[in-house]
Amino acid sequence: QVQLVESGGGLVQAGASLRLSCAASGRTFGYAMAWFRQTPGKAREFVAAINWRAQITSYSDSVKGRFTISRDDAKNTASLQMNSLLPEDTAAYYCAAGGIRFTNNYPIPQEYEYWGQGTQVTVSS
Repeated sequence: QVQLVESGGGLVQAGASLRLSCAASGRTFGYAMAWFRQTPGKAREFVAAINWRAQITSYSDSVKGRFTISRDDAKNTASLQMNSLLPEDTAAYYCAAGGIRFTNNYPIPQEYEYWGQGTQVTVSS
């Protein structure tokens, strides 16, 4: 069993940076880790994922070049560095973990077994 707790959200102005952290209790070794985001009334949207060896990363087109995902398995954490934030990045951000074999499946929320409660990111214009 894995429990995930996100932190680091907040209110910032456009162009600013934030770093989200995901602390895992229980081993995440062997699991892909990912970040999704969601706004009210919309489906959960894939943001970024990293494989269990931290060799492969995947990003949505909307954040590529601005966001960076990383993980530290010694500390059981995953992070999302968000730079050049835009108002459209405003959302609740969720950390997820799953034993996903194929990287093509990283953007699919149903592939992930474990989810955090989310942290709110608000970017003002």
